[in-house]
Amino acid sequence: MESASPPAPEFDAVGIAKSLLRAIRAGALATLDRVGGFPFASLVTVATDHDGSPLLLTSRLSVHTQNLEQDSRASILLAERGKGDPLAHPRLTVVGRAERTSDERVRERFLARHPKARLYAGFGDFSFWRLEMTAGHLNGGFARAKDLTAAEIRTDLTGAEALLAAEASAIEHMNADHREALALYATRLAGAPKAEWRATGLDPEGLDLAAGDRTVRVPFGHRITGPGELRKVLKAMADTARAAPP
Repeated sequence: MESASPPAPEFDAVGIAKSLLRAIRAGALATLDRVGGFPFASLVTVATDHDGSPLLLTSRLSVHTQNLEQDSRASILLAERGKGDPLAHPRLTVVGRAERTSDERVRERFLARHPKARLYAGFGDFSFWRLEMTAGHLNGGFARAKDLTAAEIRTDLTGAEALLAAEASAIEHMNADHREALALYATRLAGAPKAEWRATGLDPEGLDLAAGDRTVRVPFGHRITGPGELRKVLKAMADTARAAPP
């Protein structure tokens, strides 16, 4: 009798999914075609809300926007790119319902991630959308797949009101006065190449950085909820990065 296959190795499915959600700047958006009802896939740029919900900026002239106006159900595929077999790299699919929003927070978080979009974000036919996630599916590579609930993917914002209120000023301060530290976070903590790294957003679980078309996610060592905790964790991260080998 043939022996049973060995169990798939354990992996941090939730951690990988959250990292992909925060770090990938463009993905495949699937909507339902308003005419035939078939799945319609298109390429879109993506940012995230404080809780990790995907944010989009689309034109009403695009087919996917017209589809969403008729049926809000959608999914987004976020895939890590790299050398070799593309199927060997992790990818995350999130599903939910897309809702058009005029919330200034959504606008600023999206434009912080995609600053060139300011050139057309104010045009009358463009609007911001937020995907209210209902579930997700992670494929982390061979024998590493897992269905995830929306609660597992989202970042818990409970008690973090003070931190989120201070985000804009904290980001401005870091980008103005602490570019060296941001570069160390990216290169020595996230393994990214040297570049002009800037902070684009933060939340209770981590810091988002960008340099040109590169983006990285730097997780905090623990969940934080206030500005005081943020200052302490950023200093600790800078000390750790400076002590790490270049």
